[in-house]
Amino acid sequence: MRFSVSQSELSNAISVVHKGVSNHSTLPILSGMLLRAEEGNLTMQATDLDSSIEYVIPALIEEEGSVVVPAKLFNEVVRSLPDSAVHVETKGTEASITCQASSFSIRTMDAVDFPGFPSVEALQQITLPFAEFSRMVKRVGRVVSKDESRAVLTGVLITVEEGRVRMVATDSYRIAITESTVEATEAEFQGIISGAFLTNIASLSAPADEITISLSENQVMIRCGSTTFINRVIEGNYPNYKQLLPHEYATKVTFSREALLSALKRTSLLSGNAAPIKFDVSAETQSVNLYTLTQDVGAAQETVKCPVEGESLSIGFNYSYLSEGLSVIKEKEVSLEIQTPTKPGIFKAPEDNFLYLVMPVRLSF
Repeated sequence: MRFSVSQSELSNAISVVHKGVSNHSTLPILSGMLLRAEEGNLTMQATDLDSSIEYVIPALIEEEGSVVVPAKLFNEVVRSLPDSAVHVETKGTEASITCQASSFSIRTMDAVDFPGFPSVEALQQITLPFAEFSRMVKRVGRVVSKDESRAVLTGVLITVEEGRVRMVATDSYRIAITESTVEATEAEFQGIISGAFLTNIASLSAPADEITISLSENQVMIRCGSTTFINRVIEGNYPNYKQLLPHEYATKVTFSREALLSALKRTSLLSGNAAPIKFDVSAETQSVNLYTLTQDVGAAQETVKCPVEGESLSIGFNYSYLSEGLSVIKEKEVSLEIQTPTKPGIFKAPEDNFLYLVMPVRLSF
């Protein structure tokens, strides 16, 4: 096999495909990256058997062939090269990599031993602008659970209803919901997809204008330009989050998002990320007093002036949950709807099509 390709294009491709390389497998071949040169293209693949990534870039192919290179080493070598043409040639069990005055020789593995790239027969499919997909995933991605014992909570529920695509994530303490319009489709679409998998894709630097998500019975395929991502669909029944969304409230507060975030950050200096922050909502003074108390450290409070509708009440929330939810909102104003101090508080940013439900915490002060 012998080919030449731009260092910048090759380095960018490797950075994407490298995310699919297995770091903990006992199979040495899975620590490698498949390179296949044919018909004017260089195809790169990686897999950990649960997820697979394929990236195709144009290249000057002088001799077709395929080989598996050690992914980490190949990545480090290519990244270190100047932005010029990179020439790769394989002979036997070695691959030579040259670029201007630099030359490397690395051991390779047989491409025959590399797992075949999965074939997905799409039963359901939607197409979104990549920028919108990325924005939606980044809003809900932080909320997915890291507890592998409840697999469905490590995923994002994606559904399409009445021309709207919805992403939902929960860790059982909070729920994030975001929506957007989707191209007209009559097909049903519903699947639970790994939050980590979606976050990796959403973090890419706009590889294409559109992204297509396809579901089969047990796999999801995401295509974005010349890149294909495949992962297992998470099986199980997603929690009925809709029953937690009330249609009415006793108290509604409308905050300036920046003012609330700033007040929370200052208050948290004495509470830490995990400590509760008390919201004393006053309809009489049209304000919310934020208060926290940490034994052997001290107390902090701050008053935020804001419109209040309904009853005065007090409720407590975890600071880190509030911070993570509010930080992904771009709208200037955000509302908080409360039924009772023991029921979830719901933060809404209607123009951003974002809803964030947070369970209250018990207060001891």
